Amino acid sequence: MNEYKISLIPGDGIGPELTEATLKILDAVQQKFGLKFNILYAEAGDICLEKRGVPLPEDSLQKIKESHACLKGPVGESAADVIIKLRLMFDLYANLRPIKTYPAAVAARPDIDMFFVRENTEDVYKGLEYSIDGNTTLCLRVITRKACERIAKKAFEIARLRNGKKKVTAIHKANVMRVTDGLFASVCREVSKQYPDIAFNELYVDAASMRLIKEPQVFDVLCTCNMFGDILSDEAAQLVGGLGMAPGANIGDTFALFEPIHGSAPNRAGKHTANPLSMILAAKMMLDWLGEKYSDGKCIKAASAIEDAVVQTLRSGNSVPDLGGNKTTVGMAEAIAAALAQATG
Repeated sequence: MNEYKISLIPGDGIGPELTEATLKILDAVQQKFGLKFNILYAEAGDICLEKRGVPLPEDSLQKIKESHACLKGPVGESAADVIIKLRLMFDLYANLRPIKTYPAAVAARPDIDMFFVRENTEDVYKGLEYSIDGNTTLCLRVITRKACERIAKKAFEIARLRNGKKKVTAIHKANVMRVTDGLFASVCREVSKQYPDIAFNELYVDAASMRLIKEPQVFDVLCTCNMFGDILSDEAAQLVGGLGMAPGANIGDTFALFEPIHGSAPNRAGKHTANPLSMILAAKMMLDWLGEKYSDGKCIKAASAIEDAVVQTLRSGNSVPDLGGNKTTVGMAEAIAAALAQATG
């Protein structure tokens, strides 16, 4: 299968600029590898809310449902009404965030290569918040065995496929939240016994936040709950050059959505200086997933070629202002597309 319907949400702020840049990469992939992407533009976010009264209209949902995968730019203040709704609607239970050192990026170390596997459908992000008499508020934290089991298994399966340390670190706060995080920790321990070839350890979330700064090179796959994973992966991204270097994937059993992990940065919109690598590498993750799901070797080769072209472009001195260069957002994408077109294979 070499033809795919891709629903595309350009997003808000710098989102349209990142989208334009990423489409140049996908165009280069089509020409290089004989793949075909039928792009279904879907409105969502703050601009859509202002124009149409809803942040995620029904026609956009229908386009997403009809697609093989969704690629999404960053969304502004209405993000919770877009991405969290989509995660729950499509049961995209695994949020995957690779954190890796690339050439030219100002990184804490040259050998950082970790992978966050974050539960994506429950925890406090379910939004079950209540006000009691106007003076007391309540937030319900939902942690279920089913969600813990499937995210732990996803973490171990990813660790098995990765080159390197073959290690999963479960991150929780079970010494304080003994019931909710206690369940998460105990399930991770149970699942670890099914993977004797993968090393397993645990860290409390506060200790993990410290060790990410102190010794990021020791981590391989980090498995954690929704809110902890969101915070820690943003912290870790700063170790490799910032959020502009950090792609993300929302994976379910039958569908997936790919996006930069950062926000819409409205103060930078229109300046054409934003780093497009977050969304370009998210597109790379999309092709990896499509290749695996549909046994499409062209997608897998294209995904690898995108990352190789990113590395080659950075090594050649081409970069955006965030990385010390002078390329525009689209100019950076054009340089990567050129490197991809010239690659062998």
